[in-house]
Amino acid sequence: MAPICVTSSVKVGKFFNLDRRANLLAKDDTYWMKHCLKLAQTAADMGEVPVGAVIVKDSKIVAEAHNLRETLLDPTRHAELIAIQKASQKLKNWRLIDCDLYITLEPCVMCAGAIVNSRVRRVIFGASDPKAGGAHSLYHILEDPRLNHQPEVVSGVLGPECGDILSRFFAGLRLQK
Repeated sequence: MAPICVTSSVKVGKFFNLDRRANLLAKDDTYWMKHCLKLAQTAADMGEVPVGAVIVKDSKIVAEAHNLRETLLDPTRHAELIAIQKASQKLKNWRLIDCDLYITLEPCVMCAGAIVNSRVRRVIFGASDPKAGGAHSLYHILEDPRLNHQPEVVSGVLGPECGDILSRFFAGLRLQK
């Protein structure tokens, strides 16, 4: 079980302009992250690691998902991948250029690769993952200039809340053993 790193401040990637617009975006980011937390709770209720993801375009949800690895016995059924697949099908385009991806936990390396390939505009996540993070904790895949796409990255949005749901879930698992 990987420890979860919780940050209380919002950190933004190098492509984010910290001006008045940033404050307006942060309010929107909080709104969508609260929706992700509801999805994460649904996952926890199913016995899944509580991670929720939402893809937003033009202030509307295009796709949403939560982890389904245990349910489907498939290691690739991460919330982000499911949401990306649903959004691509709904929009009939694998390029999610004008879409923003919200996730309660920092994407792993596998999901970060899919994010780059899908051309998501922004990635906003809550809790950092120091053991498996592919966005900024272990690797910086989303900001790697050698790749053909670098989405804007915002971390720490509702970080304590996102970390708390994960901590409670894993504490519950430890009590069951």
